[in-house]
Amino acid sequence: MLDTAARPRMIDHDPFAIALDQIDVSQADLYEHDAQWGFFERLRRDDPVHYCADSEFGPFWSVTKFNHIAHVEKNHQIFSSEPTITLADLPDEIPFQSFIQMDPPKHDVHRAAVQPVVAPANLAKLEPVIRERAGRILDQLPVGETFNWVDRVSIELTTQMLATLFDFPFEERSKLTFWSDATTGAPDLTGGDFITPEERNAALAECGETFTRMWYERVNGKPGNDLISMLAHSERTRNIIDSPMEYLGNILLLIVGGNDTTRNSITGGVLALNQNPGEYDKLRSDPGLIPNMVSEIIRWQTPILSMRRRAKEDTELFGKHIRKNDKVMMWYVSGNRDDEVIDDPMSFRVDRAHARHHLSFGFGIHRCMGNRLAEMQLRVAWEEIMKRFRTVEVVGEPVRVKSNIIRGYRELPVRVHPL
Repeated sequence: MLDTAARPRMIDHDPFAIALDQIDVSQADLYEHDAQWGFFERLRRDDPVHYCADSEFGPFWSVTKFNHIAHVEKNHQIFSSEPTITLADLPDEIPFQSFIQMDPPKHDVHRAAVQPVVAPANLAKLEPVIRERAGRILDQLPVGETFNWVDRVSIELTTQMLATLFDFPFEERSKLTFWSDATTGAPDLTGGDFITPEERNAALAECGETFTRMWYERVNGKPGNDLISMLAHSERTRNIIDSPMEYLGNILLLIVGGNDTTRNSITGGVLALNQNPGEYDKLRSDPGLIPNMVSEIIRWQTPILSMRRRAKEDTELFGKHIRKNDKVMMWYVSGNRDDEVIDDPMSFRVDRAHARHHLSFGFGIHRCMGNRLAEMQLRVAWEEIMKRFRTVEVVGEPVRVKSNIIRGYRELPVRVHPL
């Protein structure tokens, strides 16, 4: 493996001039600078199943076209989620296990235990709670002042929902966001710069202690409708506490899953509408487009950039020979821009036909469990935004997350203009 300093930095190169075998789309600064698009266009055109022999995280295959990604997702018998979904192997000090990085039958048992929290009946109960909180957050925004939309709206709305799902102490809810960012923000796992590995390990230790204490409080109490109670009282998962890395892994999965998709899509939608003012005009003329726009935002943003699979055996993948134990990366961010499947995919359209046909929630047994909850949160948020503001105006450049798994934002400076 090359020394890190000797590897070419993708952002310093023309994606259409660099040699194919030099392309490495795992470099997190590509996504920090939103500079990935040309590299993925090149790979989809010239080498849609691409081998990177050397990266900071070792050799790996990139699958970049929509239908190819769906094929890998749906063939879990050949392409395993074990031992992890990140390109980087998990550090020895955080050997977490969660159902997203499990294969059947274990995956099915753990997923089924928490599935009821996003059942239609429960979502119907949550909608008025989300609407009331969204309205309160929006009503407190400073009119006539510049502020960070990420902190004041996206994080606050998402964190309040997470606290509700876990029945977590409301006054301590900011810890949930911090633990989520700590999980995905260290350089050894995602190329990030939010936190050092040592700080990450300390944060996750605190998270583990907190949720272990909450487990014993719930298991000895009356069963509730929160996620911890569901795990503690389900016959199939009530002994999960005996495997602490499995328990904490599932908790962290639910925190990250409940945080990143909604939070970054709320921000991404504001940015997309500002970059496409004609679409904002359509929305003002017809707020009934909001549900369709939500799906387009989720495609456009692709808040989860990628996930990894491991080949369980030697296999052929669209003309390429994949060896047993090879890492296979599904780049959702590329598949969602595949013009063979999505019409004019680089355009943002609030009225796009078949807008839900995207890869952001995955396919097959690992399709995002909370997809309907995420869509509902975004729909309600935009319904409440449009009741109050003619425009949420972006007044500065976004500060993006440095990561090869999360496509998100740290800052988006805005001003709101009331109706």
